[in-house]
Amino acid sequence: MGSNNAFYSGEFNLDAKWLIDPKLLFVGPKIGEGAHAKVYEGKYKNQNVAIKVVHRGETPEEIAKREARFAREVAMLSRVQHKNLVKFIGACKEPVMVIVTELLLGGTLRKYLLNMRPRCLEMHVAIGFALDIARAMECIHSHGIIHRDLKPENLILTADHKTVKLADFGLAREESLTEMMTAETGTYRWMAPELYSTVTLRHGEKKHYNHKVDAYSFAIVLWELIHNKLPFEGMSNLQAAYAAAFKNVRPSAENLPEDLAMIVTSCWQEDPNARPNFSQIIQMLLRYLSTVSPPEPVIPARIFTSENAVLPPESPGTSSLMAVRDDSGETPKAQMEDKPRGFFFCFNQCY
Repeated sequence: MGSNNAFYSGEFNLDAKWLIDPKLLFVGPKIGEGAHAKVYEGKYKNQNVAIKVVHRGETPEEIAKREARFAREVAMLSRVQHKNLVKFIGACKEPVMVIVTELLLGGTLRKYLLNMRPRCLEMHVAIGFALDIARAMECIHSHGIIHRDLKPENLILTADHKTVKLADFGLAREESLTEMMTAETGTYRWMAPELYSTVTLRHGEKKHYNHKVDAYSFAIVLWELIHNKLPFEGMSNLQAAYAAAFKNVRPSAENLPEDLAMIVTSCWQEDPNARPNFSQIIQMLLRYLSTVSPPEPVIPARIFTSENAVLPPESPGTSSLMAVRDDSGETPKAQMEDKPRGFFFCFNQCY
């Protein structure tokens, strides 16, 4: 990896081990689309992957901005690895800007929750998902990275619906560089008030903030996991932002158990410095999870044949707590086989 200066100036200076050969990249059906990129299912060296193709833009200014954003995202993905982060496989800048990651077949958390409505997740499952998210956030914060766009659309489930992984670092930034960032970013409904509030900022004006913006977004996501409702329901994104920033409005925590309400409300406090960090959030969630988890089966002592055969307890989390859930009644494998695939085309032939 090149220096941070080279990287953040928009130069694409990636370690050779992360550079993919576009001739070995095959593009299949589109599985997602955003304002600046499309995501396809594909193959790379016979491995099933997700291929994010970033639009380069039209004007020279737009092209420069998107290339810099692409370079930032690639650099952060390549330096941070965690079981709750979507695994980075590689990237290339030509013939188009491409980011290749592992393919997760469980879909977004947003889609999963929508498919469940009006039912809610079981509480231990919701808290297990929250732990996955909090652990991912703790990891990136330990590397000095702020995500700035934590929301259910950027959280992806594994095919067995047991684990949540954080994706899309398109808006992520080095915390040390927040003095240089514009205030307008992220998605208003989940965005911390300090990113756009207190004083109405002119477009593009800079404002300082820190990693606690992600704690606020996490609180909104946690509330959503518990209630399976859209936060600030009945409001537009801008109305929700105005209510949160200028009227200190939050979704209701009245029906939550006291300990859980304390976690949620502490994370979305108006004063960023009063919000807990993700190490503290994880500990609070683990304590609460111990009160709602199904009891662990008791293993008879006689099965141990050696005095040294001491088995450490498994850490609570979604992988050990959640049974495979599939609301359609089909197994993820069956759904995958039934899904129209189409033909895979060589990347160089498509672009």
